[in-house]
Amino acid sequence: MNSKQKALLISDGLSLLLLLVFLFSLPSRLFVSPTSFVVEAADGELLSASIAKDGQWRFPAAGSVPEKFAKCIVAFEDKRFFSHPGVDAIAMARALRQNIRAGSVVSGGSTLTMQVIRLSRRENRTLWQKMIELLLALRLEAGHSKAEILNLYTANAPFGSNVVGLEAAAWRYFGRSAAQLSWAEMAALAVLPNSPSLVHPGKNSPKLIKKRNDLLDKMAVLKIIDRQTADLSKLEPIPGKPMELPQDAPHLLNRFKSEYRARERASEIHSTRITSTLDHDLQLRVNEILKRYNNRYRSNDINNIAALVLDVKQGTVAAYAGNIYQPENKELESHVDMIKAPRSPGSTLKPLLYASMLNDGFILPKTLIPDVPTQIGGYSPQNYDLGYDGAIPADRALSRSLNIPAVKMLQSYKYQRFYDKLKQMGFSTLNRPADHYGLSLILGGSEVTMWDLASIYMGMARTLNHFNEYKGRYNPHDYDAPVYLKSDASGDHTRDSRFDQFETELNSVLDHGSVWNTFNAMEELMRPGEEGLWEQFSSSQRLAWKTGTSFGFRDAWAIGLTPQYVVCVWVGNADGEGRPGLTGIDAAAPVLFDIFKQLPAGKWFQTPKNKLKSILVCRQSGYKAGEYCWDRVQQLVSPAGEKTGLCPYHKMVHLDHTGTFRVTDACEQPSLMQHRPWFILPPAMEYYYKIKNSDYRELPPYKPGCNDAGSGGMMEMLYPKNYASVYIPVEFDGTRGKVVLNATHRMANAKIYWHIDNAYIATTKNYHQLAVSPVAGRHTLTLVDENGERLVQVFTVLDKEKGKN
Repeated sequence: MNSKQKALLISDGLSLLLLLVFLFSLPSRLFVSPTSFVVEAADGELLSASIAKDGQWRFPAAGSVPEKFAKCIVAFEDKRFFSHPGVDAIAMARALRQNIRAGSVVSGGSTLTMQVIRLSRRENRTLWQKMIELLLALRLEAGHSKAEILNLYTANAPFGSNVVGLEAAAWRYFGRSAAQLSWAEMAALAVLPNSPSLVHPGKNSPKLIKKRNDLLDKMAVLKIIDRQTADLSKLEPIPGKPMELPQDAPHLLNRFKSEYRARERASEIHSTRITSTLDHDLQLRVNEILKRYNNRYRSNDINNIAALVLDVKQGTVAAYAGNIYQPENKELESHVDMIKAPRSPGSTLKPLLYASMLNDGFILPKTLIPDVPTQIGGYSPQNYDLGYDGAIPADRALSRSLNIPAVKMLQSYKYQRFYDKLKQMGFSTLNRPADHYGLSLILGGSEVTMWDLASIYMGMARTLNHFNEYKGRYNPHDYDAPVYLKSDASGDHTRDSRFDQFETELNSVLDHGSVWNTFNAMEELMRPGEEGLWEQFSSSQRLAWKTGTSFGFRDAWAIGLTPQYVVCVWVGNADGEGRPGLTGIDAAAPVLFDIFKQLPAGKWFQTPKNKLKSILVCRQSGYKAGEYCWDRVQQLVSPAGEKTGLCPYHKMVHLDHTGTFRVTDACEQPSLMQHRPWFILPPAMEYYYKIKNSDYRELPPYKPGCNDAGSGGMMEMLYPKNYASVYIPVEFDGTRGKVVLNATHRMANAKIYWHIDNAYIATTKNYHQLAVSPVAGRHTLTLVDENGERLVQVFTVLDKEKGKN
């Protein structure tokens, strides 16, 4: 190889090297500065934003540059932008001539493309750096369109103070998006990047006005705008100091920030700006409602309130108010997102137990549930009104939110089964074994989040909505958690290839009939205040709803739903402090109904007739009608309702020929007897039931000389229950107190002889209550009536000092 060939080879190698340097001289991402987290409503309106980690208001790049700004910035900075290759030789020659004439640098001649390079590199402005910028600008133009380069500039140009990018500048200086700005406002922003540290709103205003007006005149000369528009635009004022950005969904913003890294790793999102599913107007109205009630509740030291509105049809979040945001008062803990916070649910899980028992064939909608004094392993639940109904239909117990029937239902259903059901539904906060919660699970003994609670009720509503659409079958997506990213929302999920394999699983959660009956029962709750007369107004919408109050008045809940929306409201203190009057019906329910007034009314759920069975039910007991039920009605129940037992309370009673006394074949000829079906409750249930139900007919007494001593079931202890433990306190005067034993007898005038540890104590008649003070330890209580029927129970008196036997 001769020297000429070597020189040629070296030349080609250098050319290739220069080409490679040129091609790979730009990083894959020009700008790596942190950006602000931004949340927009579904219509693109800004809801909330946070400052970037480096203290700058820098919004992520938008998809496009507003046309007005593009024309303004090109006219002001780089009028040949769309024709040069990244470097404007004419502009550079002009700048060189001006600088020589002035004896200093008065013009740079940089194009917008070169300014993008300079903004991304942040190097000192020297001649050498200028040459590098020139080369890199050519490389940038080779790989990007003019629109992309203009977008990079618009998103990263400085606009004075700590504002970077057009979108942030539009909101900080004018309080609205860049797309909504006028020519005057756009011109004012277009002149800022040229010298942002010297001129910006609130600083050197006269100079800013002059630069803006000069640009408007220039655009009129260039025929971008007409002269009249330019003159009118000059009359517009320039903004003063930067404005506060909207903070209308700060807790959703924080939720997005906390989930961002995980979503980014999963390639679900690629920007710190999101368009949410929130309805902008609804979000503002919900915020105003919460502020109004918060101002009222603050007088009672109730500081926090939250609301969540879900769109059932779309499976999306329509409004998200995690708290009343008051950052100026840190003591109020308004930064806590109560939608995510685990709290005691109070009674809000009762409808889920009711639906589960319907679904699994444990009860029918109106099955009688005991409501009597109850002790279970030292646990004594109480109704809110401290009264007893004796027995109450399950749907009415739900609508009145009675605690004792709920505990009785869970005792029958088994808390382990209900715990598994709740986990299957999607509750994420049941982190301990079922035995940790026990029967208190139904009265708020666990913790749930508003997000999970609202999600489950939304899933139930979606399932019922889709009954006809899916021909009575189940869609696994109905119980998906709601989404708040517009990009995640796919509306009504249609059936896919996985449909059939999940159908059995979903059917085992809650069937259509159970959900339908549950919503109907929830509709019967008495509404608060003027809402109590809702049925008198044709404009009122039907609503299934439930309230809840946690132990110690720490949490007030209300959740309601229609086929279109689910609304969940929580009121309380983020630090868990309880307050008198903090109840679901008084504090949360009024908020719930005010929010529903902001939502469009729609039709009620259609009856899923193909998933309901019509069976004969005993009107008095709510059980499946048995042989001796004389008053029967047809009732639509879940298919599993056919598995429920027959009415246990209707029995055949034998009376004498006058129908006045009960008899047996030992004292009355069978041919003379009258045989009548009779509604008979156990003694404890009967004792309270007959007080509330005047039409209840007690059993007739036995005919004199015809007592049936072996009939059984004539007496029952109301307190204490068998194997219960009782504590006898010390009175104020220091003497030992007494425990009141309470029993009931089916015969109104019966006498009961009381014995403790085989020692006779006293006799009672009519009202069987006895105050005693037995010593600490285990005791046997024996009751004997006039006919020799005996009732024997055991109870334990705890040691007053040690709390032990």
